[in-house]
Amino acid sequence: MARLLQQLIEPKRECSYLHDRQAQLEIIVQVDVTASELEEMLARGWRRFGPVYFRPACATCNECVALRIPVEVFCPTKSQRRAIKGASRLRREVGLPRVDDEHLRLYERWHGERERSRGWEPSPLDSRRYAFDFAFPHQAVREVSFRDPDDDDRLVGVGICDETPTALSAVYFFWDPERAPCSLGVAHIGLLIADARASGRPHVYLGYRVLDCASLAYKARYKPHELLVGRPGMDETPVWTT
Repeated sequence: MARLLQQLIEPKRECSYLHDRQAQLEIIVQVDVTASELEEMLARGWRRFGPVYFRPACATCNECVALRIPVEVFCPTKSQRRAIKGASRLRREVGLPRVDDEHLRLYERWHGERERSRGWEPSPLDSRRYAFDFAFPHQAVREVSFRDPDDDDRLVGVGICDETPTALSAVYFFWDPERAPCSLGVAHIGLLIADARASGRPHVYLGYRVLDCASLAYKARYKPHELLVGRPGMDETPVWTT
């Protein structure tokens, strides 16, 4: 059962997604959260990094909309099928998150490319911070790794996801900008949807869709999808629309 450590609404700051807007997050820090409790939060628009759970609390902006895929009716596009096929030569493993130099170097290469190509702010991670964000002990957390058997089994992609009784949640994904197959992130989501379907889980959560943010708008290309209406409380029934 979850133990609450802290709850707050952060001060207003420049939005990370839409730079002409201000943003606020509602933040909960808690431990001992069960997979079922996490599922209830996902259904109400919450996301998780380590023990920190958050969702938008912006008073005048509603551009961040939680999006999920109903896996039984999902229909991949030609480009999404092509990405999945392109990743089929890789060795894919699902297990608990690992923290080592190989993972840290991969993250550094990926984020450095994002800084150069998209103007992202630097975000260095040492092993302690990586473990806190991506490998914090949680009964739901999983790592999906992609290795290239034709390149000395090199690690070329890492996805962090959460596994609940009725859903998978894509938390984060990073890849080798020089050695990963084209659109490996697209393949990762497609394969998570296949995993959910095979295990009888009806939904895959993709986080927030922001149409005017290049880093988040892509989520709308997974169709059909459902969008959360508003920001329901834990005592309210969430409404998702197509």
